[in-house]
This record gives sequence, structure tokens and C-alpha cells, in this order.
Amino acid sequence: MLKRVFFKTAQKLVMQPLYRQMRGMTLGTRTLIVRPSQEVLLVRHTYAPGWLLPGGGVERGETLYQAAIREVREEAAITAEEEPRLHGMFLNDRQFPGDHVACFVLRAFSEGRFQGNLEIAEARFFSVGALPPDTTGGTRRRIAEVLDGVAPTRDW
Repeated sequence: MLKRVFFKTAQKLVMQPLYRQMRGMTLGTRTLIVRPSQEVLLVRHTYAPGWLLPGGGVERGETLYQAAIREVREEAAITAEEEPRLHGMFLNDRQFPGDHVACFVLRAFSEGRFQGNLEIAEARFFSVGALPPDTTGGTRRRIAEVLDGVAPTRDW
């Protein structure tokens, strides 16, 4: 397991920038995980600043839904107890040209014991009214759309 995590992290750190330059389009997921108390789960990566929704790239042969479920398990020790609901598809051109993000909402889940790793430094639930100051803009927009009914944009 540790070998797989190390390889995946090394691949993201080394190969991801090259892959993004060579490929015209990429596809990833982010999942808004919401407790009944309206707390949301955010993760902080080891290699990038800010807090964001857990997620990552869709692998060959994997559906968007499978990728969303896999990523929340890998990044935050969350096990989906229902199929996540698709909130929308967003263009992430400002950060990575050609990147598209499918955002899901998950409300039925079980929480495992999170342990930091080479990719994810922290995974924590936050009250919507007390998000960390360095929560990313796209993350804040998706939370507002889902929980406050703000009209969605098409850009991440």
C-alpha cells in the first residue's frame, strides 16, 4: 500500500506538469462531503497551498462516479454509503488549461481514521461559517452553490 501511495504521489509531482502540457484535456473530480450539521470536509495537499475539496484525476477505465468514490477514500478515509450526486461540470482553465472538474455531493458516508501521507497533509471537517482563510476560490463557490443556493458558474 505504501509503495502504491508513494508511486502515485511521485507521479503527480513529476509527471502531472508534463502530462498537462502534452494533453489537450484532463478530467478530474472533487466531492463536497457534508455532515448533517452542515460541516464540510476539506483537504490540504502537501505540494500545493490552500484547503480544497477532496478529489483527483479520473483513471482509464473508471467512471466519474468511481473516481469520486475512490478519491475520497484515498484522500480522506471516507467511505461512500450512497452514490454521490453530480452537482456540475466545471472548466478549470485558470489553474490548468484544458482541465475539467466534475463536482459531486456526498451526504451518506462513514468516516475512517485519516492518516496524513505523501499527498495529503490534513483532512478535516469545518463549519461553513468558519472555513480556513486559504480555502480555494473554487471550493468556496461550490460550497455556496450547494449549501446556500447560489447560482452555479461554469468555471471552477
